[in-house]
Amino acid sequence: QVQLVESGGGLVQPGGSLRLSCAASGFTLDHYSIGWFRQAPGKEREGVLCISSSDGSTYWVHSVKGRFTGSRDNAANTVYLQLNSLKPEDTAVYYCAAALYCGQLLSYEYDYWGQGTQVTVSS
Repeated sequence: QVQLVESGGGLVQPGGSLRLSCAASGFTLDHYSIGWFRQAPGKEREGVLCISSSDGSTYWVHSVKGRFTGSRDNAANTVYLQLNSLKPEDTAVYYCAAALYCGQLLSYEYDYWGQGTQVTVSS
């Protein structure tokens, strides 16, 4: 059974950091590009960052570049999203998803999805 499971979310103060994990089972993550998405209350899901399977390159959306970092541990079949300098507007449910290519970081381009983990940035 193909499954992605996110963890690591929580409540953090503005300026703080979190590391999210995305563990895969039922398939090998290193064959896939991994996208991270987020959905804030009342807003559409948006792509945040993608780690390419082909060369490990990372692609960010403008709002998070320099603050969020993606990495992967193929031996552990796990991908990570490091969130730094968090802002209240980063509050959302964060999802990881797998696709053969990063594409345009649009939801429909991704085949497998996790259930999401809540990140809340508040003082």
